[in-house]
Amino acid sequence: MRKSAIIGLITIALCIGFLVSLNADTDSYSNFNEAAESQKEEHVMGHWEKSKGMYYDAAKDPNHFAFFMKDEKGVVNKVVLNGSKPQDFERSEKLVLIGKMENNTFYASKILMKCPSKYNDNMVEVNQDGTVKEPNKYAKESKS
Repeated sequence: MRKSAIIGLITIALCIGFLVSLNADTDSYSNFNEAAESQKEEHVMGHWEKSKGMYYDAAKDPNHFAFFMKDEKGVVNKVVLNGSKPQDFERSEKLVLIGKMENNTFYASKILMKCPSKYNDNMVEVNQDGTVKEPNKYAKESKS
């Protein structure tokens, strides 16, 4: 075989190995219990527990935001973000936290939010207990 063909095959093999190594570390979402057992950064999905409120005082410490979140298994845990409160946090439907669990507190490095779309005709209402109430889409039509 030619030298250029061998170099090409080695380059292709290295690229495939690199892509496989990137894919090997991808995880699905976990919950607070799995995050507590893990020593690595986890993705936890859930809803803000509105009844427990939140803590953010921009005048005292603008880089400390704390709240409680209920994960997909129903476990409620304290979450601390070393950063400012995300804009429209109160309007979010779902949260995805990226971070680690330490001493029964989840320390988030990032918070991803799913907010309701202003273009969505079938808006949903999230109650304080986290349940979702679907509005009657025929209510507008029956009033006219």
